[in-house]
Amino acid sequence: MKRKMFALACALLAALTLLAGCGAASSSTATGMEMDAATGETYGMESFSQTNDKLTGTADSAAVSSPEQPENGAKLIYTAGLDLETTGFDAAAEGLETLAESLGGYVEQSDVYAGGGGYRFGSYTVRVPAEKFSAFCTQVGELCHVTGKSTSVQDISEAYYDTAGRLKTQQTKLERLQTLLSKADKMEDIIALESAISETEQAIDDLSGTVQHYDQQVNFATVNISLNEVYKLSNTEEPADSFTSRLGTALSSGAKGFVACLQGALVTLAYGWVWVVLATGVAVAAVVTVKKRRRSKNALPKTTAEDDKNKVE
Repeated sequence: MKRKMFALACALLAALTLLAGCGAASSSTATGMEMDAATGETYGMESFSQTNDKLTGTADSAAVSSPEQPENGAKLIYTAGLDLETTGFDAAAEGLETLAESLGGYVEQSDVYAGGGGYRFGSYTVRVPAEKFSAFCTQVGELCHVTGKSTSVQDISEAYYDTAGRLKTQQTKLERLQTLLSKADKMEDIIALESAISETEQAIDDLSGTVQHYDQQVNFATVNISLNEVYKLSNTEEPADSFTSRLGTALSSGAKGFVACLQGALVTLAYGWVWVVLATGVAVAAVVTVKKRRRSKNALPKTTAEDDKNKVE
């Protein structure tokens, strides 16, 4: 019995020792998890007992996390320049605006000037969705006569994603600063955090504006258009096949040339009407003077003959 009692006492002592060890380990582990959770939640609340510089430095270092990798592909800006001619300026200008609106775009800027001979010149900046860029440039050729065309593509992917990444970093920094501010209980910490928040918000505004500008340039292509009003479209006359066609074309071209020459002469006279009036006045005065002299010469011999006859009598 003594041996059994001794063995039982040893077993109970071993069990109590084992339970005590497990409880200490469990308590230590739970305490560590609680501290980690508190640190993750407050993002360095212990820094409130430090100086303002150290507090701000903690917030800045927490905000420099690497941005996510881009998944949207290349960011491209499409630009085109078109030189157009038309014999119907008003209809062409209206057609350009209608075409842009039908493709989901708009006319961003338009200027119209009066050119020589009463013809007009228009300068337009049209914005169309990037996916409609080629369609717009093609359909413009159906409205007007294209005399020149240039296109360019600019890849801004590196600048775009760099700016977007810095914007994401500043937004994360702002969230952490606001969390720190909600936990702060010292006036110097509150002042330092509010200053850092103000600077971060300004940086977010600047970066957001840059990203929005990039998005606008990428999503909408830019087409710069020069529209010239002309009497006749250049390089559009096709050679006639038959004698009748050639004769008709020659007569038509001759009539158009005569009308154009006559119009040019009238426009020149309109510009120099003062000189025309002066020249006409001088010519009239010269004619009147000549006529007076002739009349004087014709009247002088008759008077002499009559005098001689009277003397003879």
